[in-house]
Amino acid sequence: MARTHTVIASPLGDLTAVAEDGVLCGLYFERHLRGPVPQERGTYDESGFEEVRRQLGEYFAGERTRFELPLAPRGDEFQRRVWRLLEEIPFGETRSYGDLARRLGNVSLAQAVGAANARNPLSVIVPCHRVVGADGGLTGYAGGLERKRFLLDLEEPADRKAARLF
Repeated sequence: MARTHTVIASPLGDLTAVAEDGVLCGLYFERHLRGPVPQERGTYDESGFEEVRRQLGEYFAGERTRFELPLAPRGDEFQRRVWRLLEEIPFGETRSYGDLARRLGNVSLAQAVGAANARNPLSVIVPCHRVVGADGGLTGYAGGLERKRFLLDLEEPADRKAARLF
């Protein structure tokens, strides 16, 4: 298994993209909680990340609402189930941890959903930033709450933005 990484500039700072055998398995912010240590990123290589770079650029420019990339996140079965649910949250919408737990068939799984969400290795692309507290408030985010707010603002529909007072 060949692991490589590159750095991609974004409005939120540099993102480190990691691939195994050419398939994206991680996307991490600078100072990302639970991100890989440098030796787990593989060798630095600019090639093979062109499509990731292009789609992220389109997303941050407001031109893309869904990523279409082959992904290989590493996690246990429960984490992968949660991450698949994250991918189903529509652009511009949010869900609570409890909402996701209910989708898994057991509302008491909300904390476990939160733990799996926190270990999502594909920030932005697998939209863990779209998960909020039961009251709609922002809760933890491995990239920091300022980045989470930025991403949610970026995705907020224009009509909803216009209706806000502040």
